[in-house]
Amino acid sequence: MYRIDRKRALVQTTDFFTPIVDDPFSYGQIAAANALSDVYAMGGRPLTALNIMGVPVDLVPPAAIREILRGGALKIKQARCTLLGGHTIKNPEPIYGLAVTGLVSPRHMLTNAGARPGDALVLTKPLGTGIVTTGIKRGLTAPSLERKVIAIMARLNDAGPELAECGWVHAAVDVTGFGLLGHLAAMLGASRVGAEIDVGSVPSVSREVFDLIAAGSVPGGSRDNLAYANEFTEWDGVSDADKTLLADAQTSGGLLLCVPKRRLEAALTLLKRLRTPCGAVIGRVVRSTKPKIRVSS
Repeated sequence: MYRIDRKRALVQTTDFFTPIVDDPFSYGQIAAANALSDVYAMGGRPLTALNIMGVPVDLVPPAAIREILRGGALKIKQARCTLLGGHTIKNPEPIYGLAVTGLVSPRHMLTNAGARPGDALVLTKPLGTGIVTTGIKRGLTAPSLERKVIAIMARLNDAGPELAECGWVHAAVDVTGFGLLGHLAAMLGASRVGAEIDVGSVPSVSREVFDLIAAGSVPGGSRDNLAYANEFTEWDGVSDADKTLLADAQTSGGLLLCVPKRRLEAALTLLKRLRTPCGAVIGRVVRSTKPKIRVSS
């Protein structure tokens, strides 16, 4: 974040990754939504974007490149953001993403350091996209589940600035590669508090996620996340499958919001009005001298 004056600050971020789905248009949409998410997570609104792309020109045909860029451009337009251009290089494997500049009010800016005891933990997208996309690569998923997960990952987290400008959120973070537990732990450490999670309240993209876990369709990053999470998480009657879900590495995941009790009903109503994939109250922030998480069934 770069403060311009008392009322305005720039949020600048970049993100890109290799394809996680076969369809180039969907890949472009997901990568763009993911890159825009960091601006939304800080309560900002995207202003401009630059494409970042690397392609193996001998393997990826021009038509596929056009579809990736078209998917990204349409998502940028949906965000009411302006695409200014970008840069492309030759690369051994495809990469695509954005460098994004947004605008935020310093007074309404969200960080991961403002969580307070008593805040409700609200999640705006269901978990399990890492597990499902691994299943897609292995040919284990039905087309209907693939379409559902692509739609969730391509969904913008544009509820962030709406909630921030209302003053209804103490802290926020977008849930991506470190999984729910990893990102929550970083928030707790920055805020010097702990948290309790009710695993039964945590939404998954589909019950089929647990079939995929049973079949071993778990990305290496999710396994690493769980090994790390075990260092600061207390489990109470939680199944191994649920532990895996909570640690699953997400691509273009939802926002994890810390909402004070007095604002919870209004915040959930706003999320519903904005047609956010979900507005699930999954736990609460508690007093703690260490960033500990207690997960119960």
